[in-house]
Amino acid sequence: MAKENDVRFIRLWFTDILGVLKSFAIIRGRIGRGAGRRDGFDGSSIEGFARIDESDMVAKPDPDTFQILPWRPLEHNAVARMFCDILKPGGEPFEGDPRMY
Repeated sequence: MAKENDVRFIRLWFTDILGVLKSFAIIRGRIGRGAGRRDGFDGSSIEGFARIDESDMVAKPDPDTFQILPWRPLEHNAVARMFCDILKPGGEPFEGDPRMY
């Protein structure tokens, strides 16, 4: 779907423990590497996620939440979003992820 709609970037969305939306972007080519795709980020920069010494976190995109964002041109270099589950580096669910409950 991303390729068919000329999506250039995909915003990976998640919320912190207070429900504030956070995100980072990846290029389309990185999402097409299978349903198990995961992208790492620094959890210590997110309110309530992790201390600096245990800061590695993983965002696992949920393909069912893929949607093209309407505020960019839809016909060229569109931007989409996907909500993510947040995991610990070993793949275990992160207790602070509101999507886990």
